[in-house]
Amino acid sequence: MGTPAPDSGIRTFAALRHPGYRGYITGGFVAMLGDSIEHVISYWMIFQTFHSPMLGGFAIFSHWIPFLLLSVYSGALADRFDPRRMMQVGMLMFMASSLGWGVLFLTGTLQAWHAMVLLSIHGLAGVINSPAQQMLIHDIVGPKELQSAVRINTSARTVGQLAGPAIGGAFMVLLGPEWGVLANALCYVPQLIWLARAPYGHKYREKHEGAPPRPIRTSGFGEMFATLREIRANRTIVTMLGLAGIYALFVGNAYQAQMPEFAHDLGHGEAGWHYSMLLGAHAAGALIAAILLESRGLMLARPSIAIRLAMVWCFVMAGFALSESYTLSVLLLFTAGLLDLTFGSMAQTLVQIESPPQLRGRVIGLYNTFGQGLRAFSGATIGAGGALIGVHWSLALCAMIMFTAMSILLALTGRR
Repeated sequence: MGTPAPDSGIRTFAALRHPGYRGYITGGFVAMLGDSIEHVISYWMIFQTFHSPMLGGFAIFSHWIPFLLLSVYSGALADRFDPRRMMQVGMLMFMASSLGWGVLFLTGTLQAWHAMVLLSIHGLAGVINSPAQQMLIHDIVGPKELQSAVRINTSARTVGQLAGPAIGGAFMVLLGPEWGVLANALCYVPQLIWLARAPYGHKYREKHEGAPPRPIRTSGFGEMFATLREIRANRTIVTMLGLAGIYALFVGNAYQAQMPEFAHDLGHGEAGWHYSMLLGAHAAGALIAAILLESRGLMLARPSIAIRLAMVWCFVMAGFALSESYTLSVLLLFTAGLLDLTFGSMAQTLVQIESPPQLRGRVIGLYNTFGQGLRAFSGATIGAGGALIGVHWSLALCAMIMFTAMSILLALTGRR
C-alpha cells in the first residue's frame, strides 16, 4: 500500500476545523492535565511517606509495562468494541486512582501495597485509553487531516506536561495534597461526558468503511505475533514500527530520570529555575514544533523523512550528553523536542493511515508496544550503562547506537 501523495491544498490547523475534534481535544487536554497532576501529587506523597527508591522505580515500571504486554490486546478490543466506551472505562479508572489516593491521604492509611495497586490501575488505564483514543481521532478527521490531528493531540499532551506540574504544585499549596488529588478527579469528567454522545466510533467505521471488525483469535503475545503476520507485507508500517522500537529501546525518555545528575554536572544541581528550564526545554521545543508545522502546513509524513529526522535527533542528544555548557544544553534539549514531535507524529500518522480498517486498533496497539512498551527497558540501557561509564557517555553511546540502527533502517527503506 503506497504512502499518500502530497496534498497541495493543505490547510493550517486543519483538524480544528472539525467541531467533533474541537470537542475531543478540549476534554482530552483537561484529562491530560489530570494525568500529569496526579503524577506530581502521588509521587511527592510516596516519597514523603516511604522514602523508597524501589517504590519510585515501581512507579515507572507500572507505567510502561502494561503498554508492552497489553497494547495489542487493547487495540484488538478497540477493533471489536466501541472506542468511546473503552475511553470512558479509562477515564473512570483514572478517576478511581485519584479518588483512591485522596481517601488514603486523608485517612493516613497509605501503605506500600496501596501505592502499588493505585499505580498499576493508573498504568492499566493508560493502555486501555491509548489505542481507542487514536482510533477515535481517525474516525473524527479521516485520513486526509490525520497528521494535523496527531500533531495537535501531541501538542496538547505537551502543554499538559508543561502545565501539569505547575498546577499540581498549586493544588498542593492551596488545597493540600489530600484535597488536591481529590479535586484532580474532576479533570476527567469533561471528556467522560463528551464521549457519552460523540457521533463517532464503532458504528461509524462499519457504516463508512464497510469492514466489520475481526473477532479476537488469540490473546497476549499471540495477538501481537498474529498482527505482525497480517501487516508484514506493508513496508511503511513495518518501517515505522522499527523506528518507534529503536527509539524507545535505546533512548526514549529515560534520560529524564537522569536529569538531576546532568543538572548537577552543569552547575545547577539545586531544585530551582535552572533545573526547571532543563526539564521543560524538550517539551517547549515539541510545542513550538507543533505550532510552526501546523501554521505552515509543513512536513508531510514520509518514512524516509521521519527516519532522517530521528537520525539528526540522535546527534542532538549525543551533543547534550557531552555538553559542558548549561546554555548549550538547554538549546540542544529544545531542538530535540522540535525533532521528536516532528518524526514521532509522522510515524504515528503513517501507521494509522496505512493500517487496514479492520485491523487498525491492533496495529495501533502494536505501534504502542514498540514505541511505548519498550521504554520499560530504556532505563536499563542508559541507567545500567551509566553505572559503568557515567550517564554522559552512556547517553551519548546509546544515541550513537540508535543512529547506527536508524542508518540501517534508512538503507533498507531506500532499497525497497
